Amino acid sequence: MKPAVAFLLAALLPAVPASGALAQAPAAPAPPPPGPAPDTWIARPIVNLMALDKVSARATPLSGKVGEELHFGSLTVVARACMVRPPDAAADAAAFLDITDARPGIAPFHAWMLLTEPSLSIYEHPVYDIRLAGCR
Repeated sequence: MKPAVAFLLAALLPAVPASGALAQAPAAPAPPPPGPAPDTWIARPIVNLMALDKVSARATPLSGKVGEELHFGSLTVVARACMVRPPDAAADAAAFLDITDARPGIAPFHAWMLLTEPSLSIYEHPVYDIRLAGCR
């Protein structure tokens, strides 16, 4: 048998004890604790955003129901979903936002924004900045 094949077989097959007896099967894993899994997100009906006008340095909080149009300057923002982590997980919020500008030439934004990782999904606009502030 070639050394490479022997190495792969040794790595993939379980080791047999020197006595020749097969090892006992491992015990079944414990059932998960009750309640939502730590990676579960919980939908919330209200989105909270922070809007910034970069020219005047004016920050304005925006709040509204999921599906409702919010307006800031020439922007229209619609949150399609707003989610939070369960109480037993690390605090975080995420919202799927549709952002359009009434002025021509500005690309629309259709993506998720995360509260704890705002740099992962940034709305790039020459005049405005929109950030997720939370969901409730």
